[in-house]
Amino acid sequence: MPEQVESTSKLNVSSEIKSPSYDLTKFRLKRILNNNSKCKSITLLGTFPDLSETDAAIVVFEKNAYRESDVATGVSANKESEPEPKPSYFSTDLQVRTDFINNIYASFQCVPTQQLCAVKGTVIYPATDKHIEKYSICQKYIINETPDLYKSVTLPYISTSQFSLDWVYNILEHKQETERIVFEDTDPENGFILLPDLKWDGRNVDNLYLLGIVRKRDIKSLRDLNASHLPLLQNLRQSAKQAIQQRYGLNPTQLRMYFHYQPSFYHLHVHINPIRNDAPGIWCEKSHMLDTVINNLELVPDYYQRASLPFVLYEGNKLLDLYDEQLEVRTVSTQQANEADDVGPEEAPEAFTDEEPEEARQCKRIKLSTPEKDSNEAELVATPCA
Repeated sequence: MPEQVESTSKLNVSSEIKSPSYDLTKFRLKRILNNNSKCKSITLLGTFPDLSETDAAIVVFEKNAYRESDVATGVSANKESEPEPKPSYFSTDLQVRTDFINNIYASFQCVPTQQLCAVKGTVIYPATDKHIEKYSICQKYIINETPDLYKSVTLPYISTSQFSLDWVYNILEHKQETERIVFEDTDPENGFILLPDLKWDGRNVDNLYLLGIVRKRDIKSLRDLNASHLPLLQNLRQSAKQAIQQRYGLNPTQLRMYFHYQPSFYHLHVHINPIRNDAPGIWCEKSHMLDTVINNLELVPDYYQRASLPFVLYEGNKLLDLYDEQLEVRTVSTQQANEADDVGPEEAPEAFTDEEPEEARQCKRIKLSTPEKDSNEAELVATPCA
């Protein structure tokens, strides 16, 4: 397994890679879009003033996942093949600062060797309003999209407002990212290209994240699939599993393969990652397992033209505005907010977040679940959350 991990890191190294037009050191911050303490990532909005004062840039910094080889101990270098030992968190370069020691418990701040301190950076430039919306924290709403709503609201919107697909076509036509291709089936009807998603650092198999991009250009999303696409989907499932097993040593039964709805771009693609990795976008209101999609089409050939599909929209999305005109999706939240304004500060429950220690959240849960002496004095008000 270590050998395969090392070989995947070469995906990102190629003489064909072009230098970006921007200098990352000249980035100027405007505001923080998201600071995710759970994922150890931060998303920034700003500009590259030396290029443009107005073009927006999104920069995402994310701590790299740990690799098992990085915590090896007592490993000496092979003088013939490896002139220097591989970096380890337990090398003599480790700097340790003690926070406290109490009996058998201790807490430290550790700074490992520079080679292990790298941070994965992702840049989107120039970034559109859609990109900024996608990477920002905001209110979310579930839309239950019927076939009629898809035809009358969603389809007209995505036909005129979707992201450019030039980058997808560049991959399919071998104009860009050829060095990153993991597997390729050139069949024009049932073929696809498998390559790493931007969310993966290309090094640690534990958080592997691949995209399978189909060659056919007339399938926007799940809504376009029917029984005629079963050979494509079955080939995608089987060939991708075999390629991943051969290249990364992952058992096919350890893989999660799924579609997003709504997708971030409207050219059919499947997401693939290990089930032990809690990848973004795996929630039930977002993802549709490839196996389930195939089974649905085997049972009902036009299932996705007849089914109602739920999906999530974020505040600031113009599609949400269109659905609000049709369904008044914000009405309930507005009513709750007005009711909350009428509740005195002594009656309002305390909100809690996942960032708080479990003890603090448990105390607040007890407060929320304990009835007042006079049940008529106040009503429990749901606290809005992003």
